Amino acid sequence: MTISEKQDRIIRQFQLLGEWTERYKYIIKLGQKLPPLDDEHKIEENLVRGCQSQVWLITRLDGDKIEFHADSDAAITKGLVAMLVNFYSGESPDTILNTQPHFIKKIGMEEHLSPTRSNGLASMVKQMKIYAMAYKSKLEQLQS
Repeated sequence: MTISEKQDRIIRQFQLLGEWTERYKYIIKLGQKLPPLDDEHKIEENLVRGCQSQVWLITRLDGDKIEFHADSDAAITKGLVAMLVNFYSGESPDTILNTQPHFIKKIGMEEHLSPTRSNGLASMVKQMKIYAMAYKSKLEQLQS
């Protein structure tokens, strides 16, 4: 599935849900499905800066694709990071760097999150792109 198809799928899933109470429940469920990180990964260097809740994000390179793993101490935040993990995992650094998560705006999430949660969501996206930039550089060095 392409990243564009992933965006469309997320938008369709949210369109099927009714009001925002249903959508929040769905986001929380996504977080509950996210495998928890081991405590050894819940360290300062893996914290996403700019989030009100604690969000830990780790990555690994699988060939030329990035796999993200994350956890949070807050239910809705864990659901939000789960959406981003599902969206960006398995993609190349270039794809991650060149693809904005437009689904956030299209499903109306921006209006339904508090300013601090919106900032945290933006920080999560920014951190994922920083990892993608680092892996892109690493891959380019390996190829030269």
